[in-house]
Amino acid sequence: MTAATKPPRPLIAGNWKMNGLLAALAEVRALAGRLARSGKTGADLLLCPPATLLHPMAQALSGSAIALGGQDCHAEPKGAHTGDIAAEMLADLGCRYVIVGHSERRQNHGETDAEVAAKATAAQRAGLTAIVCVGETRAEREAGRAEAVVTAQLLASLPAGCTDRNTVIAYEPVWAIGTGLTPTAADVAALHAAIRRVLGQRFGAAAGCMRLLYGGSVKAGNAAELLAVANVDGALVGGASLSATEFWPIVEARL
Repeated sequence: MTAATKPPRPLIAGNWKMNGLLAALAEVRALAGRLARSGKTGADLLLCPPATLLHPMAQALSGSAIALGGQDCHAEPKGAHTGDIAAEMLADLGCRYVIVGHSERRQNHGETDAEVAAKATAAQRAGLTAIVCVGETRAEREAGRAEAVVTAQLLASLPAGCTDRNTVIAYEPVWAIGTGLTPTAADVAALHAAIRRVLGQRFGAAAGCMRLLYGGSVKAGNAAELLAVANVDGALVGGASLSATEFWPIVEARL
């Protein structure tokens, strides 16, 4: 990042995964209320609920500064794809972001880098910002291959035309997601620096403005340390984002 390049604006995103019924909207309202009362505007906030909650959450967030996002999208704008959701449908509901390539999609649904890139392209087409997820397994890290695996996955998962406005990168070591384990600050710094370097090689100066999020067992107790690491521009939070009480300290660490 050059002296003339503005630092990326932090983004704290909550991924609810397959959790939450209508009663959970009380947590959303509580979070929006805390944000409004704080008067702080130092970071962007985002919630990505399951598809069943997208419309009611859009209503619950109306008038707040918290953005709405989807957890996945199909590469095509419409068609015979039972159970899938097009990026255009997400945008129609008021979404501004969509997560693509999360390790749980890659593992549980066999998504390839090429499919992730196609979904990121769909997000661009629909005017959404794609949060493209990458990360290594424990075996790959122990073999000393973490950086090579993550950068190769990143390059293969990003379509042409990525900018700081339509693309966010989330580094989530697979072995840290939902396990309570986290890499050291030095490990996170090394991977985020490698990601920034590879983005610069492919996209030039614009890469300095792309937001790089860390995800993987982010919680109130470790958020401040992780979010202070160089090239960490925010967090992709899982379980802790389901509770306003647990999520707020993470948000506050970057507001």
